[in-house]
Amino acid sequence: MAKVESNFKNMMATLLGITLVASAALGLVYQSTKEPIALAQQAKINNAIKAVLPEFDNQPGNEAYSVAVDGGELTFYPATREGQPVGTAVKTFSNNGFAGLIELMVGFLPDGTINKVTVISHKETPGLGDKIEPQKSEFCVQFEGKSPENFKLLVKKDGGDVDAITASTITSRAYCDALDRAYNELKKGGKQ
Repeated sequence: MAKVESNFKNMMATLLGITLVASAALGLVYQSTKEPIALAQQAKINNAIKAVLPEFDNQPGNEAYSVAVDGGELTFYPATREGQPVGTAVKTFSNNGFAGLIELMVGFLPDGTINKVTVISHKETPGLGDKIEPQKSEFCVQFEGKSPENFKLLVKKDGGDVDAITASTITSRAYCDALDRAYNELKKGGKQ
């Protein structure tokens, strides 16, 4: 039996072969999961739009437009029923959450009143900051039917009208920041 000498060329060839096989496998997994992940994300957005707006009969996703603001992007989804505007859903954000980025979907009626708000994503502390989620507390209910024109989107501690979540003032402020950003851009754009 011939003795194989370990040398630099053999080690590099082996390492190259392993790397090629691993990267090909990773590429195949990525390609096979890319479309289902995109479909799941789109379904999540569509469900959020339905949750925050009154009944509509158009496809808001087909009429969506985005605006770059504060280093991020807001996406507007205008909704109509029988050709008449029923509101606009806005995918908004705040980078000021206790754990960073918070993404919300807020539904505005044609007069600028907040219809409903739901959470798309966050990494807030379980049991504290995650109370921004509608299924975990009534925090979001206080915004329903309120017009940001006369309802200050600041926590009471900062001179606003919002009751903060106990022990989660930073999260509450970020939530208000996201809503305020969406409302201000909606007013600027004039599209509803």
